[in-house]
Amino acid sequence: MSDKQKKPQKLKARLPRGFVDRSASDIRAVNEMTSKIRAVYEHYGFDPVETPLFEYTDALGKFLPDSDRPNEGVFSLQDDDEQWMSLRYDLTAPLARHVAENFNEIQLPYRTYRAGYVFRNEKPGPGRFRQFMQFDADTVGAPGVQADAEMCMMMADTLEALGINRGDYVIRVNNRKVLDGVLEAIGLGGDDKVAQRLNVLRAIDKLDKFGPEGVALLLGPGRKDESGDFTKGAGLNADQIEKVLFFVGIKDYAESAAQLAELVAGTSKGGEGVEELNFIGSLVTSAGYQSDRIKIDPSVVRGLEYYTGPVYEAELLFDVTNEKGEKVVFGSVGGGGRYDGLVSRFMGQPVPAAGISIGVSRLMTALKNLGKLGMEEVIEPVLVTVMDGDVDAMGRYQRFTQQLRAAGIRAEMFQGNWKKFGNQLKYADRRGCPIAIIQGGDERAQGVVQIKDLIEGKRLSGEIEDNASWREARVAQETAPEAELVEKVKAILAAQAEDRKRALGNV
Repeated sequence: MSDKQKKPQKLKARLPRGFVDRSASDIRAVNEMTSKIRAVYEHYGFDPVETPLFEYTDALGKFLPDSDRPNEGVFSLQDDDEQWMSLRYDLTAPLARHVAENFNEIQLPYRTYRAGYVFRNEKPGPGRFRQFMQFDADTVGAPGVQADAEMCMMMADTLEALGINRGDYVIRVNNRKVLDGVLEAIGLGGDDKVAQRLNVLRAIDKLDKFGPEGVALLLGPGRKDESGDFTKGAGLNADQIEKVLFFVGIKDYAESAAQLAELVAGTSKGGEGVEELNFIGSLVTSAGYQSDRIKIDPSVVRGLEYYTGPVYEAELLFDVTNEKGEKVVFGSVGGGGRYDGLVSRFMGQPVPAAGISIGVSRLMTALKNLGKLGMEEVIEPVLVTVMDGDVDAMGRYQRFTQQLRAAGIRAEMFQGNWKKFGNQLKYADRRGCPIAIIQGGDERAQGVVQIKDLIEGKRLSGEIEDNASWREARVAQETAPEAELVEKVKAILAAQAEDRKRALGNV
């Protein structure tokens, strides 16, 4: 029995879990978004900087290498010098490293923005990806909370620049110091209460989902959900729960500020936090940003282990339909805060910093829901067909293509198998090309080209019933001298644009 060589198996094409390919329309939508965000950031005086996708793992701060592989939350690899490197999980930690490494060359306050992909080594799920884009802006070296107030105003302006109307969003502001003061006031200060404080923060974070009653259970004995699963509570008593719920339940900050100041009086940082919130409120109001746009809201608890002062969250208020067909509020699309300790890890000296981060991928979904994105018209290329393959003919086709491009018209010369002309028109139809340029041997001898209006031709094929209709319709194909090619193509594209405009007006 002869041994037959096994046929090599065909490689299976598949995406890694939690990653997606991006279509042309998505890429254009992101480019449209980021150009508008960039314009606002530039308008505020921020400049771009770019950091690499990889950083040394210890520089990221949140995760450290294990003896094997640090894979909790980050994607990591070990370099040939045995140094662990990880894909960045946000854009802030790499900025902190950049500032520290270039501290003597940087002009403080350092005002910068960055857009780029970040990576999370987490379990993927519906709408939860391992790679997504963020767009950040940061001020490093500004100790006053006026920098935080400016961040909130810039977030509001950015959302409006993207077409989100006032009343459809709010920037909510809280302060880590105030919450720390509340927790200290109810007896949860000190290093021995870290775990309990974390449970309280997690409970508060569920306010939108479970309401005050559900949060009260999570702050106290615990909560059983509809499936019967039990979540252990933070173990607070009734008085402690009442004070926490008062804090996160404040609806009108101005009315409750005095009571809140009384609650945190005598704590190490609570009073300072209240003063900072009052200052931010005063600054944004003076600049014309009322509470319908920027609102002091003690229920904001985002990233409190990361931030050291004010925290802010951009929330969209309109309803969308989720994958279950339910109407839900869209929710957060970004936020930020003051992180005075992050750069200091490298420096051994205080370096104040504040920043915002906009979740581009999530915000893109919201803008599509509103019909505010992807509305810009993309005209597919004019197709210069190929009838003959000799050098002279090919040179002419290429010249036509370059003439159209030089005139600002998107164009391409057919690059497939030109010998089956019908396939070229099928390609043009599938691609959505508006016009085809045709020149065979007869046209070449006369120095003319055939210009075929593919959009009008498609319409006429479905509408024209007799010769009279044909004569009244716009001509779908015409012959023109080579010298008039660009002019004629421009005229047809303009007529097509007018037709689209009329069709939109009749919708």
